[in-house]
Amino acid sequence: MSEQTVAIKAKKVASVTEELKNASSIVIINYRGLTVAEVTDLRQQLRDEGVKMEVIKNKVMDRAAAEAGFDDLKPTFNGPTAVVFSSEDPVAGPKIVHNFAKTNDKLKLKGGVIDGEVASLEEITAYAALPSREELLSTLANILQAPVRNFAYGVKAIADKKQSDDGDAA
Repeated sequence: MSEQTVAIKAKKVASVTEELKNASSIVIINYRGLTVAEVTDLRQQLRDEGVKMEVIKNKVMDRAAAEAGFDDLKPTFNGPTAVVFSSEDPVAGPKIVHNFAKTNDKLKLKGGVIDGEVASLEEITAYAALPSREELLSTLANILQAPVRNFAYGVKAIADKKQSDDGDAA
């Protein structure tokens, strides 16, 4: 193997290691049996949520996982492997992949990382069931608005009652 090839491979391992370290969640999947259209659909769904899916050679993943401190992921790097990296919303990648796998039995989840810790398939599935960041923010906004909204309804009810009492007295 030439020095140039070794340098290219080392650069790829370093790049993947950085992605593994910086991702808020990672899902390793087996995509064997998916059609090109199905893979394209999955990639589009992921892209729409700011999530990246990349097919990476197993040997590169082995080395990158070791350098990133995720040795427990090594058994997942066999057969056709794709890696889903979520950098912003840690729930987005697991949720999309899990929902896609529900409708397409050819896609298999193999493992992953959540918040810097190697996660089991059960943990990834539980994580996928969580609401997205936007859904959580919307719920929080509704909770914070409720007391103000209820106070406004109370003031309006008092004003309406006072107005109807003043109308009856006249």
